[in-house]
Amino acid sequence: MTEQRRPRDLAEQGQGSSSLSQPDYWWYRARAALLERALGDFLGSPEQVLDVGSADGPSVGWVQARGGRRTCVDVDPRGLQAGSGICASAEALPIRDGSFDAVVAFDVVEHCADEATALAELTRVLRPGGRMLISVPAYLWAWTDHDVRAGHHTRYTRPRIVAAMTNAGLTIDRATYGFTAVFPFFVAERLVRRLRGRRGAPASGVPQVSPRTDRMLMGLSRVDQRLLGNRDLPFGSSVFVAAHKPTR
Repeated sequence: MTEQRRPRDLAEQGQGSSSLSQPDYWWYRARAALLERALGDFLGSPEQVLDVGSADGPSVGWVQARGGRRTCVDVDPRGLQAGSGICASAEALPIRDGSFDAVVAFDVVEHCADEATALAELTRVLRPGGRMLISVPAYLWAWTDHDVRAGHHTRYTRPRIVAAMTNAGLTIDRATYGFTAVFPFFVAERLVRRLRGRRGAPASGVPQVSPRTDRMLMGLSRVDQRLLGNRDLPFGSSVFVAAHKPTR
């Protein structure tokens, strides 16, 4: 999701989620598996789920499989199925207080100009005792033209997103980095982007990979999957957080 921008602007500027045009890209497939491994046990079997930033369909298939009614919200209507969902900003949800048993917002908060307002809204529509699952990109030092094109406002460390969610009134159940095994490749790709940008030729879109590299990256991501079963990871290019809204 990209806040404060019209859907037409998103399409014309090539912004918004790349998953709309490349849903089978390795990173989206890997993220779906890592999110389920890291956060799936905290979701349970909710009756009402709010999926904010639903353009990222590849990452929420496992959420849908848990049952319950899923309501989609996205500021970009291209991420919503025709005739369903709510086109709205995470900073101003047209939803009653305490309407949902679970709220998922995967790679959404970094798109919001007012982080505190967005997290307050996500918390407001969650019922007491309800669960919130979030992912955000890691490390401000990794900022490149890709973040600008995607409409990001910032990147996070684990302590920063934990503090922001705690300030919103949530209790943290788990917070871990993800994409640890592929992290050296992430750092190298960010360095290449910066060098190209200095030469006046910014990289465009997500970095394309060969089928062989795809298999390698997916294999490394499966190392994360195994590790996330019993431990939090100390670094990585994403942060995954599960939290709940206290009952009182």
